[in-house]
Amino acid sequence: MSFLATRLSRIKPSATIAVSAKARDLKAAGRDVIGLGAGEPDFDTPNTIKDSAIEAICAGETKYTNVDGTPDLKAAVAAKFKRDNGLDYATDQITVSTGGKQVLYNALMATLDPGDEVIIPAPYWVSYPDMVLLAEGEPVIVDCRAEDGFLLTPETLEAAITPKTKWLILNSPSNPTGSAYDRDAMKGLTDVLMRRDHVHIMTDDIYEKLVYGNFTFVTPAQVEPGLTERTLTVNGVSKAYAMTGWRIGFAGGSPELIKAMAKIQSQSTSNPSSVSQAAALAALTQPEDYLPERNAAFMERRDYVVDALNACEGLACQRPDGAFYVFPSCAGVIDKATPDGKAIETDEDFVAALLEAEGVAVVQGAAFGLSPYFRISYATSLDALKDACARIKRFCASLT
Repeated sequence: MSFLATRLSRIKPSATIAVSAKARDLKAAGRDVIGLGAGEPDFDTPNTIKDSAIEAICAGETKYTNVDGTPDLKAAVAAKFKRDNGLDYATDQITVSTGGKQVLYNALMATLDPGDEVIIPAPYWVSYPDMVLLAEGEPVIVDCRAEDGFLLTPETLEAAITPKTKWLILNSPSNPTGSAYDRDAMKGLTDVLMRRDHVHIMTDDIYEKLVYGNFTFVTPAQVEPGLTERTLTVNGVSKAYAMTGWRIGFAGGSPELIKAMAKIQSQSTSNPSSVSQAAALAALTQPEDYLPERNAAFMERRDYVVDALNACEGLACQRPDGAFYVFPSCAGVIDKATPDGKAIETDEDFVAALLEAEGVAVVQGAAFGLSPYFRISYATSLDALKDACARIKRFCASLT
């Protein structure tokens, strides 16, 4: 009889973390590897934010705080939602956790009973289905077609809803595709949800500020205020402010849900790091004058990578509106073989062979629920991306 809980058999380790770890191991062993698997900005946390954290340490702000966030940070989060999204939340409608992932996990643990269904559009962030499974819910995966821009349509949403549906998880801009819902596309979904009043919406807006060109970000409760009571609006400081390691996420929702999430957090991690909360407070209240320059760099990288991948034999890549990922199709190389005779039958085969032959680490589309694709993170230097794309092009040309 195994000592380990049977629930572990329902989930798998994060594929993106596994790819990044393998790339690091190969580098440590002396291999020339370009890692394009990590969903992490290569920019540093702005100095003004770091300085605020140092000041907090020197001021003795190193003790326990309220379980789900300091009053000052909660007030800053509420002000952010009002300023950026037109959403009105009182501080008892705000929660702060150790990263956006804990916010999502707390919400699912606090609300799901066995058999409850959670609609997850695919491609999806790798952790969504496994968190649902850990909470004893049932993920309902809905494929979103490339011809629809990898976006959920009103028709596919309507067809997926059942009497057991408790949540819809929306991520815009998306990890892994970078696709994002404009106001019209979001309105189509919110119209469906207004007719289905038993469905709650968990919207993961972590890439909100990473949008390009003329695209304007919107979130569901902003487009349809009638959904506010049923919506958990999730965000954090990790991506836009280059603060992945600080581990601060936050959300706004109904007082009942926020209180339940705090109860979960009180018996798991307790409060997020006091110093990280001070840094997040600075991020949300100080000028964001560094964002345009960083977004311009991301857009330049995006455009280079999309053009370079579309010049590769057998690959096809859409130009996304946000985040720092592209999700190219590798359908054109399936059923080919490498020069040493290894068959490319799946996107996992493609990713493994690319790493072996050229030292480029990417993540297979199967990890995100849709094949045959792969994800590239362009949150690295343009020089590294140029080198990686040249290697990918050479690899694709070598397949027969």
